[in-house]
Amino acid sequence: MPESLPLVESVSARLDALFAERRPQLRALNPELDALMDQLVAFTAGGKRTRARFLAAGARMPRTATDPDLGRAVVDAATALELFHAAALAHDDILDRSDTRRGKPSMHRAFEGKHHEAGWVGDPEHFGLSAAILAGDLLLMWSDDLRLEAASHVRTSRGQAAIAEFSRMRTEVTAGQYLDVVAELAWQQIARDERADRAIAIAAAKSASYSVEAPLVIGARLAGADDQLVGHIRAMGLPLGLAFQVRDDVLSVFGDESITGKPSGDDLREGKRTLIIAEVDQRADDETRAFFEARLGAADLTADEIARMQDAIRDTGALDAVEAHIQRWLDEALAAMAEIDLDERTREHFRKLATAAARREH
Repeated sequence: MPESLPLVESVSARLDALFAERRPQLRALNPELDALMDQLVAFTAGGKRTRARFLAAGARMPRTATDPDLGRAVVDAATALELFHAAALAHDDILDRSDTRRGKPSMHRAFEGKHHEAGWVGDPEHFGLSAAILAGDLLLMWSDDLRLEAASHVRTSRGQAAIAEFSRMRTEVTAGQYLDVVAELAWQQIARDERADRAIAIAAAKSASYSVEAPLVIGARLAGADDQLVGHIRAMGLPLGLAFQVRDDVLSVFGDESITGKPSGDDLREGKRTLIIAEVDQRADDETRAFFEARLGAADLTADEIARMQDAIRDTGALDAVEAHIQRWLDEALAAMAEIDLDERTREHFRKLATAAARREH
């Protein structure tokens, strides 16, 4: 998406500037903290900056945007969002016991490796978990600093509205992560015909809002969107966020590791109770259900068992049902976009961005 490249480069440059500013502060405390900064720089590098792109798209939607420093506000807010996302990933990999992220060791595994290399005493795994939690917290703090800086570039009312949306997003995604953890433990106590709705509700809270809806609204609020426009944006952003998250779930079961940076079948190893699993529950025979209940998320899950689960997801029609959900949500988002008064260039830009997010195209 060529339109997004200047934003992606600007966000990367803003991250570089932030880290260059903060490194001397950490080094003054103790030179050992250089290693912490090196890991933060490495962990936040790369990625598609999807949330940043949606925030910038939201800022293009109001026709009344007049603040001269809106561009600076968008870059700072987008960078704040990327820092929040990085923190969420670092913590999420701990929750999911995930060893990799974007084809590299996850944050806690990288710190665990540092413990091994240094020959320190104590438990390397515990150090890795502890360091990753603290590193994620540091990213959250710096995200908050940039969130406030972004708001300072625009009129007070616009900045305050953007900050309020950012705060709402942070609460929802953290609460959604908690619900996700609970679902893995309480799945068998949820009625089978309620599991799909539960999986969708969790996806909406933990990811759909902060992946698409909130970034769009934050950008729009910075640019002066009124409540009516924000209502239309939410009607567009939530279904698209669901399509984005559930596509991610599909890729976590069937994706190519060279593209996703995660092993194929990763959600099956982690025991994630996603919409895919809820659809299998609805369609499978008793033997297949019993197999999933016994082996999904098992620590010793084998490659052959993962392949059997993948076959069952296809053969029961669960994958087709999930693909139908994704397409319906994309259609709903594009229909909601039609209700917004946009210039044709902005409309086409968002259409491409939305379709790429739902289908995970590049």
